[in-house]
Amino acid sequence: MPVINYIEANGDKREIEVAVGDSVMQGAVDNMIDSILAECGGACACATCHCYVDEAWVGKIPAAEDAEKDLLDAVVDPKDNSRLSCQIVVTEEMDGLVVHLPESQY
Repeated sequence: MPVINYIEANGDKREIEVAVGDSVMQGAVDNMIDSILAECGGACACATCHCYVDEAWVGKIPAAEDAEKDLLDAVVDPKDNSRLSCQIVVTEEMDGLVVHLPESQY
């Protein structure tokens, strides 16, 4: 299984194996990473799974679709590398992916 690296706002790092086909959000929820709230359960409806994709990975994952882009307008402290982790579906090629988590989802 690919390893996804979750970096908390305080710098703490968690390396989590996430099954291919699961979302980055699901990997966080399954492993009790509290910075990902995932209130809508991954339906791309709430933006409480906001993360920042590490700059080295931005061009290596599929781009955000329109629904995700619309929700990203509502997140706290959006950046060019902001994504909703529910919309990043893990592939074998994502082994080593690094996502940084915001201080707050609200």
